[in-house]
Amino acid sequence: MPQPHSLPLIIGIGNEYRWDDAVGLIVARRLKDRIVDSAIVLEQSGEGAALMETWRGADTVIIIDAVMSGAAPGTIHRFDAGAQPIPKSGFRRSTHAFSVAEAIELARALGSLPQRLIVYGIEGKNFAAGVGSSPEVEKAADEVIGQLLTEVNL
Repeated sequence: MPQPHSLPLIIGIGNEYRWDDAVGLIVARRLKDRIVDSAIVLEQSGEGAALMETWRGADTVIIIDAVMSGAAPGTIHRFDAGAQPIPKSGFRRSTHAFSVAEAIELARALGSLPQRLIVYGIEGKNFAAGVGSSPEVEKAADEVIGQLLTEVNL
């Protein structure tokens, strides 16, 4: 059972074998190299029930995942789950059985959202089987890292 913690919890979500779907994992891995005792950085596949269990007890949670909303590849979407529902449409083609958006909305209905829950969705271009990422997604990953370093005051 997760213990309560006050450090920000950053969760990178994705599948590293489906090209741009790995962007959350890429961001998490790059952040781990830059963060020392300022945040907890984890990687997950994005399965909703496991995600809800992971953030239990956390005050601040930031999730990074790939999305497919129809916007230009590399577009960065930022959602404050405390202020608005997460649009399921961008996460609907997720490779996760129980999507990030569904987990967030279930947690909202159960009254178990973290005090602060931010979701960064990076618009993917290629979700085919394979390893790598599109140049637009790589650039967006670096931009999100910069935003996260500022957002959590690291």
